[in-house]
Amino acid sequence: MPTSLSWGVATAVLFGALLHAGWNALVKSSTDKELDTALLQLMCCVLALPLVVFTGLPPAAAWPYVLASVVIHFGYYIALSGAYRHGDLGLTYPLMRGLGPMLVALSSAVALGERLSPLAWAGVFGVSGGVLVLGLSSHALERPKALAFSLSNAVVIALYTVVDALGVRASVNTGGTALQYVCALFLVHGWPFTLLVLHRRGVAVAWPYARSRAPLATVGAMASMGSYGIALWAMTKAPVAVVAALRETSVLFAALLGAWLLKEVFTPRRALGTAVIVAGVIALRVG
Repeated sequence: MPTSLSWGVATAVLFGALLHAGWNALVKSSTDKELDTALLQLMCCVLALPLVVFTGLPPAAAWPYVLASVVIHFGYYIALSGAYRHGDLGLTYPLMRGLGPMLVALSSAVALGERLSPLAWAGVFGVSGGVLVLGLSSHALERPKALAFSLSNAVVIALYTVVDALGVRASVNTGGTALQYVCALFLVHGWPFTLLVLHRRGVAVAWPYARSRAPLATVGAMASMGSYGIALWAMTKAPVAVVAALRETSVLFAALLGAWLLKEVFTPRRALGTAVIVAGVIALRVG
């Protein structure tokens, strides 16, 4: 069982966090969040196909987790598009990601038998607290729908994180690889939401939008696959709760991207949240 976080794994997860913030900023910058989310996930499926041909499929023991993750991700994308439809990136993204590490830490103790040191727990709460400082404000109460979608998605994120951690470890422990699990997951997990959106919006609306956004969606898909692939690989090398918390430093990158690209204000409160997150990351590494 992984018990510590090396600098190499930590650096990889931080890079994955940057990729995660990038594709979320891409979706938020679009004129149609639902169509953009569906297109990005469809591109993930397309890009995963040649990778699966190269890597092969994961062992049979991993497939129940892949299928469970597909179902859970369906809810994730519905909540994600709803959150971005009703609130800005600087509000919704921290809320969705802030509660996840604490929920993962609690559930992984039961599902995975992992026990964190007191310092690692301090790091988890530091990262989560800093993330929530970035997102929670009086502005949040003015956007009840954005708040509801975001907090609901935090629970969904924690759920699929634990399921996929179990799945990727099952793949590795039965003779497969983390890459096989990741590629198989991306091959199938985007189809339910994509087909739902296509049914609701129609080909006449979806096709012109897809043609215009395809290049950006392809970049976003590669960022999404790289980000989650790195995270799942890291969960075979370090405790799941530690990786999940470290991955939420993506909120720092999202806040910076929101201020830079989307002209969202970087307030003193967000600066405070940033400092708390950095302290939490240090505690995670030392713990």
